[in-house]
Amino acid sequence: MKLEFANVLLLCLVLSSSFLEISMAGSPFCDSKCAQRCAKAGVQDRCLRFCGICCEKCNCVPSGTYGNKDECPCYRDMKNSKGKDKCP
Repeated sequence: MKLEFANVLLLCLVLSSSFLEISMAGSPFCDSKCAQRCAKAGVQDRCLRFCGICCEKCNCVPSGTYGNKDECPCYRDMKNSKGKDKCP
């Protein structure tokens, strides 16, 4: 009985982690564009996180690793709570 319970519990943990990973994954478009955008960032994990948030909301990411924000006005105009640019 204990072995069956342990197996069921282990199965539930594996399945729940799979669903969590899928739900946290970004779109392939945003992942690839943000990887290019953040290629030269000093703090890549933070750059990728904020770029992903902005990309999901705006459906675009400016070209290059810096600047060119006029290509995507939504991305350019997003601000954080302090009034500074949210998107890298």
